[in-house]
Amino acid sequence: ILGVRDIHADHAASHIGKAQGIVTCLRATPYHSARRKVFLPMDICMLHGVSQEDFIRGKQEQNVRDVIYDIASQAHIHLEHVR
Repeated sequence: ILGVRDIHADHAASHIGKAQGIVTCLRATPYHSARRKVFLPMDICMLHGVSQEDFIRGKQEQNVRDVIYDIASQAHIHLEHVR
């Protein structure tokens, strides 16, 4: 953006963008769930026995929190790559 041409900077920016995208998706989950939409990865939800309906109903059981934790952990991994 400022004329920086460095492969390492590009790589770091890529991971930061991925982390930000994941966090934005998580933060928007209550908003989208209120509109009966769920944009979370279903494979992770299924791994914890959580359905889209669980998010739509606003359940806060441990398995729902585990889904959020696993997805947030992916963002954390991207940040660790940047460091």
